[in-house]
Amino acid sequence: MLGYQRSKRVSIWMEGAQRLMAHGILDDDIYGLEVRLSVDPSTREIREVAGWWNRWTTPDCPLAVERIDDAVGVRIDEPGMAGRIRKSVGRRGCRHFANIIIECCHSAREALDVLLYEEARKRRPSLSFEEFWKSGAQMPDDGEAGGEGDEREASSEGLKTPGALAVSYEDLDGPFIDIHVHTSPASPCSAAPVEGLIEEAKRIGLDGICLTDHNHVWTQEEVNALRERHGFLVLRGNEITTDQGDMLVFGYYEDVKGIIRLEDLRKEVLAAGGVIIAAHPFRGFLTFGVAKLGLTPEKAGKRPLFQYVDGVEVLNGKVTPQENAFSQKVAALLGYPVTGGSDAHEVGEVGQYATRFGRAITCEEDLVEALRKGEVAPVSFKKIRGF
Repeated sequence: MLGYQRSKRVSIWMEGAQRLMAHGILDDDIYGLEVRLSVDPSTREIREVAGWWNRWTTPDCPLAVERIDDAVGVRIDEPGMAGRIRKSVGRRGCRHFANIIIECCHSAREALDVLLYEEARKRRPSLSFEEFWKSGAQMPDDGEAGGEGDEREASSEGLKTPGALAVSYEDLDGPFIDIHVHTSPASPCSAAPVEGLIEEAKRIGLDGICLTDHNHVWTQEEVNALRERHGFLVLRGNEITTDQGDMLVFGYYEDVKGIIRLEDLRKEVLAAGGVIIAAHPFRGFLTFGVAKLGLTPEKAGKRPLFQYVDGVEVLNGKVTPQENAFSQKVAALLGYPVTGGSDAHEVGEVGQYATRFGRAITCEEDLVEALRKGEVAPVSFKKIRGF
C-alpha cells in the first residue's frame, strides 16, 4: 500500500503600508522548500523574492534558487501570471519553486482584495462580500458614498458631452512629457533616483518629466536646480491618495498626508487654480472579471469620483492593457481629456507612456492650462520611438 503526502501552506502579513509579505512552504516525502516574497500593495508587483531548500534529491536542485529572481517585477494579478512564472522560474529553474510562488501570488491577491473589502465596509457596514465582489472590488463607492443606509445614486449632472475626445497625438505639435513618475526616496515604493530618471528621459528623447511622488511636494527651488543641472524640463505634481482612489494633481502644492476626501481635495485644488487627473481609475478591476458581471462604461462612468476630476489617465504603465482600454472607453463616454504616464518606479520604466501637448510647455502653469483645455493626448512613447 502506497502512502504519500504533500502539503502547501502560505502565510500573508503586512509590514507597514507599502509591503505585503507572503511565506510559502511546499513539503512532501521527497522535497521540502520555502519561498518568501514581498509585494507592493499599490502596484501589486513582486518587489523581492527569496527561496531555500530544506530537502532535495540531486546536486542540481540548489542551483534552481538562482532562477527565482525572475519572478521580481511580475504583477500578482496580471493576465498570464502563472504561465509567466512557470516559464521563467519553472522551466529554467525548478517547477516546485514555480508552484509555490504561484500559490503565494494567489494568496497575496486574495489578501489585498480582503483589505479593500474591509475599507469599503468602513463606508458601508452592511456591504456583503458578494456585493463587493460583483461591484468590481475597487468600486466600493459606486453609488454609495456614505455609510449604512446612504445609498445615493451618483449624479450624471455636469458630465461632458460624449464624443468630445477626438484628439490624437499626431494632431498635436507640442512636447512629449511623462507626467507620472516616482522617485526614490520621495516615494517609498520607488527605486528610481531622480537624477537617473532625468538622464534616462533625455536619452530616449522625452521633452520633459513631471515628478508626481506619493503625498510629497517638491519645492520650486529643487525643481529649478534639477532643470539647470540637467538642461531638461522638470515639472512637479503630486499623486494624492483620496477616499476614491489615487489622483494626479497639478498646480496645487499643499503637503497632503494620509487619505483625504476627494470632494474636499477638489475644492482646494479649484481654489488654487489646479487640475485633478484620475490616476489608473480601473486598476485591479479585471481581477474579478467584472466585464462578465455586467460592468459597462456607462455604469462605470457614474462613479462619484468622475464628478470631481478634470481628466482621466488612460495609458498607465502599471495596469493591464485591458484596464487601460476600459479607462479609455469611460473617458470617451464622459468627454474628458485623457493623458498617459509611465507611473515609473524604476529608471528603465520612464517613457513607456507619455502625454503629448498641443502647446509649448515651459512651466507648470502651461501644463495646467493645457490639461484644463484638453490640449493633450496619451501616447505609447517608447513604442513609437522604437524602444
